[in-house]
Amino acid sequence: MKKNFRNAAIYTSLNFKKVQKIASQIYEVLDNLDVSVHLTESLESLSKKKSLSDRSIVKKSDLLISIGGDGSLLSSARRYGFSGLPLLGINLGNLGFLTDILPEDLTSSLIEVIKGKYLKDKRFFLEASVNNSLKSDIALNEIVIHSGSIAQLMEYEVFVDETFVYRQRADGLIVNTPTGSTAYSLSGGGPIVHPEVKAITLMPMFPHSLSASPLLVKEESNITIKIISGNKSMLSLDSHNSIPLKRGDIIDVSKSKKPLILIHPNDHNFYSACRNKLGWSERLSKS
Repeated sequence: MKKNFRNAAIYTSLNFKKVQKIASQIYEVLDNLDVSVHLTESLESLSKKKSLSDRSIVKKSDLLISIGGDGSLLSSARRYGFSGLPLLGINLGNLGFLTDILPEDLTSSLIEVIKGKYLKDKRFFLEASVNNSLKSDIALNEIVIHSGSIAQLMEYEVFVDETFVYRQRADGLIVNTPTGSTAYSLSGGGPIVHPEVKAITLMPMFPHSLSASPLLVKEESNITIKIISGNKSMLSLDSHNSIPLKRGDIIDVSKSKKPLILIHPNDHNFYSACRNKLGWSERLSKS
């Protein structure tokens, strides 16, 4: 039996009536379980309590419940999970590989989790810095370097642990975690990587080469990308932050020392999620 949660915060990046209704239900369940509930600014209307700052949320909570799709959970991961607060996702989206509790299962699943019946899932962030900057930006899914224009090639060199790997002409490069293998990388034809596989994937985007393939390297690798051409190139992190790049810029990517802790119900299963969300094992309809 794992520890019970006694202080929980509720977060969403969405502003729909359905979200507010789900948040009210969560608040009621937690209150009935004598759990102290903290609200982020977007949900302040649920109670007479004042919302707390991000810093206070992390300090006073032992669980954060994120309502929405994977986008909301990615947002909460950057704001709270990177500081060590475990996250539980309520899925109101379509795919939702990170948010796995459905609204119809909310009350029963939430009660089980609060009482200590859950799975703990450790994921890692990627950190990126440009030209040896002391400031790093983080991503849970992927870091993308792209040409900045539709159907326009850029050129770059890739090094892993200071060893030259290749020089590539492509629309860009996706560097993703196993968590991100079911996100942007998947849509580009990249491999699905089980969350427990300790690897980082490098995947060229529309490469000008018939032999280019995704490459998996160990998660402790230090990856360096040098921009050879493409003055309108951009660096994107989880499709959130965008940083302009120019010829000669050097981007360093590595695993962050701070992990993310995801909380799942006991019946969570990665392969089941793939079957349900990606249509595995579906029979072809008869014509």
